[in-house]
Amino acid sequence: FLGFVTTGPIFITVGPFSKLGEWIHEYIAAPKMKVDKYGRPYQAPYGMRKIEAALIDAGINAAIIDPDHVHKYIPNARVLMLSHHDYFGLNPPSSTWSAIVGKEPLNAYLFRKFMLRIRPYIMEAKERNGLKVVVGGPSAWQWLYLPELMSFFGIDVVFDGEGERLVVNLVKRILDNEPVPRYVYVGPNDAPSIDEIPTIKYPAVNGFVEIGRGCPRGCAFCPVTLRPLRWYPLDKIEEELKLHVKHGIVHGLIHSDDVPLYGSVGVELNPDKLIKLHQLVKKYYLTMAWSHTTLGSILAAEKKYNRLATKIAEIIEDEHQDWWGAQVGLETGSRRLAKAIMPGKAAPFKIEDWWDVVEESLAIMHEIKLIPALTAIVGLPGETPDDVMETIELLDRIRPYRSLVVPMFYVPMNHIRAEKDGWIIKYNLMPEHIELLKKMFEHSIYWAKDIVNHFYLKGPQYWPVRVAVNYFINYVEKKVRALYDRLDQIAAEITNKRLVSKVEAPKLIELFNSSEE
Repeated sequence: FLGFVTTGPIFITVGPFSKLGEWIHEYIAAPKMKVDKYGRPYQAPYGMRKIEAALIDAGINAAIIDPDHVHKYIPNARVLMLSHHDYFGLNPPSSTWSAIVGKEPLNAYLFRKFMLRIRPYIMEAKERNGLKVVVGGPSAWQWLYLPELMSFFGIDVVFDGEGERLVVNLVKRILDNEPVPRYVYVGPNDAPSIDEIPTIKYPAVNGFVEIGRGCPRGCAFCPVTLRPLRWYPLDKIEEELKLHVKHGIVHGLIHSDDVPLYGSVGVELNPDKLIKLHQLVKKYYLTMAWSHTTLGSILAAEKKYNRLATKIAEIIEDEHQDWWGAQVGLETGSRRLAKAIMPGKAAPFKIEDWWDVVEESLAIMHEIKLIPALTAIVGLPGETPDDVMETIELLDRIRPYRSLVVPMFYVPMNHIRAEKDGWIIKYNLMPEHIELLKKMFEHSIYWAKDIVNHFYLKGPQYWPVRVAVNYFINYVEKKVRALYDRLDQIAAEITNKRLVSKVEAPKLIELFNSSEE
């Protein structure tokens, strides 16, 4: 949950001591990772670990290096590969915060500092030994909208998609001085099979272990649905669990886009495989969490499969943990929009019953102490004031259930660039959206305080972090409440003028050109 803080701007400022505010944010949401004498991190993002493993298995001398140490290796490197979850803060919820407060999100700010710091090394290595720079990861697409920055930083290849099958060939071609494409897109036909996905060689952040890829629900706004559905066998999952435990990591996260669907061939659950999966994970990890689930899966597990959600909770919750978390897509409270853009979201239940699915599922989660971070999309195409009011009404109904609600502005890709030197979010803002954002904020602040003080970071060893997080929550609450009058004024102006509101976010090219850090 704390990782979400990196998607927002630096809220806390300490007078003239701007670096202190930055340090507080990093301490809470992005603490420095321990490294060995070579600058290799103790843990690294899971996707990078998979690519590292594929290259090592192919006999290529590859390693993940911490950002603070990478400059030491660039002069002699042939290939520099970069990955980031949100290079320029264009993904939601980063773009949401940028639109609301007009400030650069922390994740993009830290990446900008890093790139400006290593740029001289990159340019020198290109001249001296023909270094090639490849950018990938879940936000690789962002570079395509900013060709000026590709040129500025000497980016040679953008690699977009699952890389285990194609990345080795790309790197070998670079090492053999063969021409390579500027853009590589991995479509469904090029996605690796389970057998082609290697076991990671070194630990991933938070003991992360993937259990499958793809999703069968077919939501219109989600790229994951384009990927074929694949599940790892238990023995392959166990290999990575053992690796983490070997390195002293006994707290972890299992990942798929809908964990309860593990072992299924569609949206119908496989109780036997799901129970065996959790028994296996708890054999190695003292505490565990899920990356994602859906409201439909939780409700189906409990109602259609003989209280399966409760049975899973009984496996997870023991003397080492009494709750777990997951990211869950609420998306909208509008039943009309839900039927149009995500008809499979409630399956095996009917999307027409979306409100009942949401409320009943959250009641189950509350009871079994599964704490969801709910994501809700603001400004979906075709959204009307009535649609927004339905979402507000649904939030009122789910207020009794422990959860966080994270707003995400819908950002059409053709609106990322407004002019040569910047980008905007062009957004049809309605007065109802202002009320919706306030409702989400009130819900999340209320439950964030409860979660931090009764569930999260328990134990005396976490007291300093808990104090810092409580201070941060109270500080953000105070800052946002101070904006309420301005938000009401904006809502009134929109009502009177009935205009399309352009919300300007930080102009990326200007930020890079003005920075000499």
